[in-house]
Amino acid sequence: MKFFTLLSILALTASASAATTLTMTGVHNCCGSCAKGITKAGSIGEGVTIDVPDKSTTVTITSKKKGDAMKAAEAIIAAGYFGKIEGGEPSKSASKSTASTKPEAKMTKATVSGVHLCCKKCEVAAADAVKTVSGITKSDIVAKATSFTVEGEFTKSELTAALNAAGFAGVIK
Repeated sequence: MKFFTLLSILALTASASAATTLTMTGVHNCCGSCAKGITKAGSIGEGVTIDVPDKSTTVTITSKKKGDAMKAAEAIIAAGYFGKIEGGEPSKSASKSTASTKPEAKMTKATVSGVHLCCKKCEVAAADAVKTVSGITKSDIVAKATSFTVEGEFTKSELTAALNAAGFAGVIK
């Protein structure tokens, strides 16, 4: 009986200390500055590790506490990077529904802020993403900028989807 009790305690201890691992795929990471930015953004505290292989579009987040891995992923997205998250449940703030019964209104101009644009490669990747949106006729994306504008006739969701597909996140107003 003592043996089974000991095994139960060891199993509970092992499960309590098990790490949570999330993988973000499709993240923009063209240079060392991108990798440093991803690592810095995701390093939300003790027990969270961020693995960003050189110029890889895959980021692995490991945390000791349940929920911290998702918080780290959300911090990376808030820093201007985007990736599909595998291996975890979205937090309440990330899982709000954006579905609507009305068609989305077209925009003629938008300011996009918070996209990670540390270098010319980031600039080109973001500009290429914006060019895929039907109806956008003009953009002023430059490296190291904190925001840029786009003009034409497009929806916010089209622009968001194009940036996300290129591994970027930002705030569109």
